[in-house]
Amino acid sequence: MSSTDRSVDHALAYPEPPASPLWHRHGAKARPLTPEQQRRNRELLDIAQRTTRPRSPRPTETLAEAS
Repeated sequence: MSSTDRSVDHALAYPEPPASPLWHRHGAKARPLTPEQQRRNRELLDIAQRTTRPRSPRPTETLAEAS
């Protein structure tokens, strides 16, 4: 028997909670970026994707050996 064959008593189901007022944006929408800001963001993204982040050096001693 699949789940679609079962009859559901909707009267016993819990009511859906109301949507949070924080989910709705009231007020002015964000300003679109200027072409200069878009170009700068593309440059920064390109730099971030090309460069590798340096890894922090790992200690050669274990914690047990250090004490």
